[in-house]
Amino acid sequence: MTAPAERTVARKSVAAASFGNAMEWYDFSVYAFFASYVAANFFPSGDPTAALLGAFLVFGAGFVARPLGAVVIGMFGDRRGRKAALVLSIAAMGLGTLILAAAPPFAVIGVGAPILLLIGRLLQGFSAGGEIGGAAAFMIEHSPADRRARYAAWLQASMGISNLMSAVVGLAITTLLPREAVAEWAWRIPFVLGLLIIPVGLYTRRRLPEPEVFERERDRSGGWLSPLRTLFAEHPGALGAGFLFSVLWTVAVYALVIYPTTYYKDPAVGLRFTDQQAFLATVVGNVVLIAGCLVSGRLADARGARWVIVAGSAALLVVPLPGLLLLHAAPSTAVLVLVQVVLSATVSVFVGAAPATLPMAFPVAVRSTGMSLSYNLAAIFFAGFTPALMTWAVRTLSVYAPAFWVAAGAVASLTATPTLFRHITTVTQPSHHSDSVT
Repeated sequence: MTAPAERTVARKSVAAASFGNAMEWYDFSVYAFFASYVAANFFPSGDPTAALLGAFLVFGAGFVARPLGAVVIGMFGDRRGRKAALVLSIAAMGLGTLILAAAPPFAVIGVGAPILLLIGRLLQGFSAGGEIGGAAAFMIEHSPADRRARYAAWLQASMGISNLMSAVVGLAITTLLPREAVAEWAWRIPFVLGLLIIPVGLYTRRRLPEPEVFERERDRSGGWLSPLRTLFAEHPGALGAGFLFSVLWTVAVYALVIYPTTYYKDPAVGLRFTDQQAFLATVVGNVVLIAGCLVSGRLADARGARWVIVAGSAALLVVPLPGLLLLHAAPSTAVLVLVQVVLSATVSVFVGAAPATLPMAFPVAVRSTGMSLSYNLAAIFFAGFTPALMTWAVRTLSVYAPAFWVAAGAVASLTATPTLFRHITTVTQPSHHSDSVT
């Protein structure tokens, strides 16, 4: 295949994978954005804080299923193919979203309501656990070596697109409909919209070609558990470094991009912004996040991923706290949007280069499983329960808890980065020099 033809196939494959990934994470982020309405319908305790914590604990419970999804869908992708894994993950997400969209509230079926909510979230978590590894492996294996980071950056950019879609839908619903209608039934509209789009994602993913490098190098000799055995036997160091690296990746997104929609309007925080102001800031911030991810990917191709990763980690160590201090000192709509723009731009530097970095620490034969497992183990402890932890922390420790939480993640990333890139060098050394992302 000629170079122009390869790039055409790569662009089409990355576009299709990104669309499906955006649909996956749209359904995931909608829950976080509408958590206060979910809380009122499924956890009517009379205490808004307790209800919100309940909703966020169920949100976090979805992350408990992610390592299972990472292992099952990751091994499925390493054995049966990247395309098959991507189809499986989006189908599971669709089923989970259907349960969330249709589950009756507590007032109708009592304790069965939060149980259904939990089942839906577990299915979504299972799906998301396998999605990121399969999509990342698919993207970088379809990409030319000199454009790997800019193509892989669409993985995180598509997550930003999903957040943007969720925020736009949220802004429209809370602006056009009375609050009573939103609280009673209209909060379900975003989930229904997600269901309508999922068949398109299924169709496009079924038409994707398998990456040639995967077909050449995948291991067909072992059984279904072969990728997992190989991973723990031969690449435990890459798993450990990938886990620490992923702490910042997950924490930064959930603490500074997802959770702020709730943070800005939480009475305990003291900012007292409206739904519309919070969603507006999220919309603008996610536009910046999408653009920033694509710029970060290009910088990683041009300057080297290591430089971008270190710069992004350092920025996340120091930028969030001054941003929140400014917002609390001058809580206006203009300052709110400015702060969210700065936070989103800072996050984009790191997360834009991360999708081209972490998968390269694992050989092709175990790449989907290795990427999925290291990322999702971090997601359980440092992302899934971030909204619930922050809801508690801003009340008992400090309203600046999100900044401190991200700073801890930045320290983990800076600690792990040298080891991670040593593994990347080891994996890519036998191949062409252009395969290196360092």
